[in-house]
Amino acid sequence: MNIIIKTATINAALMALYVSAISSFLFYIPKIFDTTKPDTVLAPIMMLSLLVFSAALVGALIFGKPILWYLDGKKKEAVSLLFYTLGVFLIITIVVMCVAYLIS
Repeated sequence: MNIIIKTATINAALMALYVSAISSFLFYIPKIFDTTKPDTVLAPIMMLSLLVFSAALVGALIFGKPILWYLDGKKKEAVSLLFYTLGVFLIITIVVMCVAYLIS
């Protein structure tokens, strides 16, 4: 059970770190680059590519090891890991929302 909680915490922390990095990038990119230039077809391509990559990465972090464990016959551990990962990420999300509310 200890490895499940440790793995869930690491996966949730990695997801939170990834979300923070992408959010920071999207927030600061207009300040770094000249936004007076007209948009090109590359902007939607980049955003769609980022969406697909994000879905794949977060899907792998949430479902990767639970699926492998499930296929190896560790069904109870797989389900536990999935729910612990989602629970830890929910706690991180709630903490971030509370901090955002308090500083605004």
